Amino acid sequence: MPGTASGPRATARTAAPRRRRLARVKAVFFDIGETLIDETRLWTGEAERAGISPLVLFAALGALIERGADHRQIWELVGVERPSPPLLLNRSDLYDDALPCLEQLACDGYLVGLAGNQPEGVAEVLEEIGLPVAVVASSARWGVEKPSPEFFRRIAHAARMPPGEIAYVGDRLDNDVLPARAAGLFAIFIRRGPWGFLHAGRPEVVQADARVGSLLEISGLLRERPARA
Repeated sequence: MPGTASGPRATARTAAPRRRRLARVKAVFFDIGETLIDETRLWTGEAERAGISPLVLFAALGALIERGADHRQIWELVGVERPSPPLLLNRSDLYDDALPCLEQLACDGYLVGLAGNQPEGVAEVLEEIGLPVAVVASSARWGVEKPSPEFFRRIAHAARMPPGEIAYVGDRLDNDVLPARAAGLFAIFIRRGPWGFLHAGRPEVVQADARVGSLLEISGLLRERPARA
């Protein structure tokens, strides 16, 4: 009912500050794995190289996500050693909406960057792909991992902007949305990939400043401005 904490007026009061924060955004940074990059080929390849069924590896991954455990424990869980060296991504692993999104945001005048928890070599591959971004960074390159607040301070430093002028897009609540928002960034949750689909059902998802199902929604989202009084 109107006037209650869950009524239309309360919703409007909640939405207005978010729109004002949205209007300040001048830069957009993206998580990498399962936000821009579809990791299906990589996980499947790792399973095949380890001599186990991809289905087993995917099931183990889902179990770790549900527990809130580090996905790097997957090899211990399935009882095999991780194949070495790890497979690296390539341009074909980009989600179909990734490049159009990055191009549109750059065209709209936003500073666009990539920053995610990734091993050695991934940032270099992304630079070689030649995406329309100003910054490419990784945990391996910076020596700090999400969800550390220092990771998000590095993003602000790389963008040369205060956190409140930066949006961060990611598929995880624990590593992306919640720590980005705590650091003062505008946090956008994308429901895709194993983490995205499982985390979308968690109550904390309402803490995201915005939620999307496709990267193609982001340019339109950023064009929103606060309604005039």
